[in-house]
Amino acid sequence: MKRRMKDILLFLLFGLMVGQVYGGEIVGELKQWHTLTLTFEGPTTSEYDTLNPFLSYRLQATFSHGDTKITVPGYFAADGQAAETSARSGNQWHVKFVPNLPGNWEYKVSFRQGKNIAIDDRVDAGQPISFDGDSGSFVVATSDKRGRDFRAKGRLTKGQGHYPVFEGTREVFVKGGANSPEDLLAYYEFDGTPKKHRYDNHADDYREGDVTWQKGKGKNLIGSLNYLYSKGINAVYFLTMNVMGDGKNVWPWTEEHERYRFDVSKLAQWELVFSHMDQIGLAQHVITQETENENLLDIGKVGIQRKLYYRELIARFGHHLGLVWNMGEENGITNWSPVGQTEQMREEMINYFRSVEPYGNLLVIHTLPNLKDHERTMTPLLGNRSLDGVSFQIHHPHDAYKVTTEWRQKSADAGQPWVIWIDEIGPAKIGAWSDDRPEQQDTVRKEVIYPNLIGGGAGIEHYFGYKQKHSDLSSEDWKVRDRLWEMTEHAISYFGQLPLQDMQPLELVTNGYCLAKENELYVCYLTDTRDEVVLDLSQAKGKLSVYWFDPITGKSDLKGSVRKVKGGAKVVLGTPPSGYPDQDWLVKIE
Repeated sequence: MKRRMKDILLFLLFGLMVGQVYGGEIVGELKQWHTLTLTFEGPTTSEYDTLNPFLSYRLQATFSHGDTKITVPGYFAADGQAAETSARSGNQWHVKFVPNLPGNWEYKVSFRQGKNIAIDDRVDAGQPISFDGDSGSFVVATSDKRGRDFRAKGRLTKGQGHYPVFEGTREVFVKGGANSPEDLLAYYEFDGTPKKHRYDNHADDYREGDVTWQKGKGKNLIGSLNYLYSKGINAVYFLTMNVMGDGKNVWPWTEEHERYRFDVSKLAQWELVFSHMDQIGLAQHVITQETENENLLDIGKVGIQRKLYYRELIARFGHHLGLVWNMGEENGITNWSPVGQTEQMREEMINYFRSVEPYGNLLVIHTLPNLKDHERTMTPLLGNRSLDGVSFQIHHPHDAYKVTTEWRQKSADAGQPWVIWIDEIGPAKIGAWSDDRPEQQDTVRKEVIYPNLIGGGAGIEHYFGYKQKHSDLSSEDWKVRDRLWEMTEHAISYFGQLPLQDMQPLELVTNGYCLAKENELYVCYLTDTRDEVVLDLSQAKGKLSVYWFDPITGKSDLKGSVRKVKGGAKVVLGTPPSGYPDQDWLVKIE
């Protein structure tokens, strides 16, 4: 009898560990950094029900681990399998949660009904219904993932300085991404989506066993992401809404001109793709609006439409580990875009989003291209504790170093150091060319990629100019920029191995730029070595070794004509290893 009682207790304990809870069920691996879905049977409703399931119900759960408390919004999930069934109705309600700590977690659920309650922040608003008050606990093990899978590293979040870091490993994230096509989600096999992109040339990049939906849909899109992963690219930029914008083919709602009801099956299919991106190490750079439609929701203010839009995005996708929220492409008012959000609207939007986003995911904003636009838009935001960084657009590629170093310093002086990304390289009709124009790609490398990184920036994305055959809206094949991706991977891999958080951009070298940890490590980017290169090592002591890095081939630790230098004075670095003095080079002195 004692043995039988012991077996029963063990069975009950095991049930809790695998996810059995009092009123609902937890689906997913109970491991740190893995997504868990708390599921409930609640009111049966539909996307078009008279009582709007997105606005008239508020589901949220508070998860606790010691002093850590995270309150996460939930959502209506139709039949719970909408990605496969395209269901619009059902009685399934979900909360997605990613535990950042191993050990015992407890949770308590709030589920209430009332007018516009979804966006009401009063705890006691509306009336409790159904499974309100449900509670439970579960035990989380340490993640066992490896490699580029974000579940091996933890959530991408703001570090102490100018670089994003993974919460679990504290590894710095140096971004090298694809900025186009911006309407990536206008994929022909998503429900309720205009038939735009097919990505047929990436069909062979799909791997057996990768995610699909509805008997094999999604293979081309998944294959295209696999291709970027194979080239070492680690981020992808895309809009979640371009109604009245350039593409007019991406929206989360049931209809293009709907603002209060969401397409559950389409969003469930997006979720499958985003999860795959997490697993292969591609950050999702989510652009929530564009310059043409930044006043679409609530005339640019923070009202019912905007709050509901943000809540649904956060509830369904906020759990992703490699997520960067971007508050808007080309945000602001300029001479060619006179209708836009004002300074007050922009600040209220950013602050509101941060107040409801539970995990601490990165929050940035994208700029207009000109330096005067940067001043007008970004200066009022300096010191804003809700904003983690800037996604800069620049008209002239040669402005990359100036923009990076200037705003890095301004943000530091304001007490909120920003992540500085160059995410759209002008002129807008050109951007980054395909491989049939290698000389233009070389200009991007020399004037943007390395100047941003050596200037203390955290990386770049490649925008495809609107006048190109493979443009920011028409591109179907990332392989036409194979060479560009390879050069980008060389750069982010090299800088990702440096102690970037301890380094500063300093004016120490002729014919180039320098990023240094004084007296220990100096990395200099040399745009030209035809003239004698002199490095000021006045603050260094002892002997230092000299190594060269080729930005074109990615070969590192190469030896030039000078192998050792001595600190305490200005020194000559000599010539690079392969006899091409007119090429750009990186040289490391340590």
